[in-house]
Amino acid sequence: MDKLNSLHSEQIVTDRPDFHAGDTLDVHLRIVEGNKERIQVFSGVVIQVKGTGVGKTFTIRKISNGVGVEKILPLNSPFIDKIVKVKEGKVRQARIYYFRERKGKSARIKEVKKGK
Repeated sequence: MDKLNSLHSEQIVTDRPDFHAGDTLDVHLRIVEGNKERIQVFSGVVIQVKGTGVGKTFTIRKISNGVGVEKILPLNSPFIDKIVKVKEGKVRQARIYYFRERKGKSARIKEVKKGK
């Protein structure tokens, strides 16, 4: 069991910011097309964070051309170049599935105010 834990701890990426449901992120994804490689930024709101350790995943959602797009990404994926936390949202639930039905002004999430 100790060998398994040590293998898992080696594979965990430590340079990722701490984020929760409701936060707005910019995820820089490394995309390989043939022999070319490029970085694509996926900006959206975190709907859920699921799992622990190496298997930890998060779901991020954005609206693109009027269509909702969701991506489920492993936190420790080698294809994630970096994650930038844009806004910290204030929500009461760990999984905000209700956000999928919201449009317009009702789709706004309150921002955490950082006081002095």
